Amino acid sequence: MGFNKYYNKKRDDRHSRTDNRFSKNKKYGLSVYVQFGDIDKALRRLKKKVANAGIIRELKEREHYEKPSETRRKAKARAVKRWQKQVAIDERKAAYHNNRRPKR
Repeated sequence: MGFNKYYNKKRDDRHSRTDNRFSKNKKYGLSVYVQFGDIDKALRRLKKKVANAGIIRELKEREHYEKPSETRRKAKARAVKRWQKQVAIDERKAAYHNNRRPKR
């Protein structure tokens, strides 16, 4: 049951947000089940889940403090690299289409 200091009537349990967010049955974190004693397969699955969740990358980012200006500089460098890569792809596509023989 939620309590609102501005609205004194008691709320219904099914509408309370705290019940949904902090339920006892909800599991937090990553988990992998080991089936038929195959630990290697479970470990591969766990590594894939950790990589997809970005946990390692976040740990490396939090290892040392990075000034906001440094963060912006790195983000801009990544954007420039993405742009250069896209330009190179477009140039290759244009060169391919310009050098093709016309269909007979």
